[in-house]
Amino acid sequence: MSKPLQCNTRVMQLLTEKASIKQEVFRKSKDYFNMMKGVVESVTACVADEVTKVDDALQLEYKDNSPNECELHFSGDVLLFNMHTNVFTFDKNHRIWQSGYVREDKRRAYFAMINIYNFLADSFRYNRMNDAGLLLARVFVNREGQFFVEGKKQMSFIFNHLGQQVMDEANIKELVDTAMICSLEHDLTVPDYKDSMRVSVKQIQSLSNELQLKTAKKVDLGYYPRMTRG
Repeated sequence: MSKPLQCNTRVMQLLTEKASIKQEVFRKSKDYFNMMKGVVESVTACVADEVTKVDDALQLEYKDNSPNECELHFSGDVLLFNMHTNVFTFDKNHRIWQSGYVREDKRRAYFAMINIYNFLADSFRYNRMNDAGLLLARVFVNREGQFFVEGKKQMSFIFNHLGQQVMDEANIKELVDTAMICSLEHDLTVPDYKDSMRVSVKQIQSLSNELQLKTAKKVDLGYYPRMTRG
C-alpha cells in the first residue's frame, strides 16, 4: 500500500489565510454593493420628486441591470455603477501600505472594487458604440467596510481616509451626489474641427437618427466645490 501523501504546509497556509480573506471580502462586497444600489435608487426617487416640480421633462431613472451593475439616468447623463467580481490588493509602492491601519493588519489590504462611469445618455439611447465614457471613480472596500476612492479630484480627496470612513448609507449618498455634480458641471463641447474632418464610408452608411461619430465629454481636472452632507 502506498504511503499517504502529505499536504504541502505552504499551500495550506495560503488557502486558509490569504484565499479565505479574499472569499470573505467578496462575500461582504455583495452586501455593500446592494446597499449602494439602494442608495442610488433612493437618490433617484428623491431628486426626481423635486426637479419635476420645476420641469416635468427632467426625468430621472434607476435601472438594476444585474447583481453587479446598476445605472442612474439623469438629464443627458448616465452614471453606471459596476462591481468587479475579483478581489484586489496593491503594488508595494502604493500609498495604502504607508497607512497605520494597513500596517497594523495586512489582511486589511484586500479590496473589492466598484467602478463609477459617466456616459452620455444618448450613447445608450441611440446605441452609439463609438462613444466613450469616463471613469469617474474607483471605490475600494475591504472586509471591515473601510473604503477609499481613487478618482477625479473631488471624488478622490473627500474619500481619502482609509481606516477612518466606513461604507454606510451617509457616505454612499455623498459619493453618489458628488458623482452627479461632477457629471452635471461639465458640459458636452464640440469636438475640434480637425478631429472631425475625416469620416469613413461605414460611419456614413450607419446613419440612423444620429451620426455614429465618437462623442464624449471633456472633464476638467480642476477643483470641485466641497459638498456638505444632506
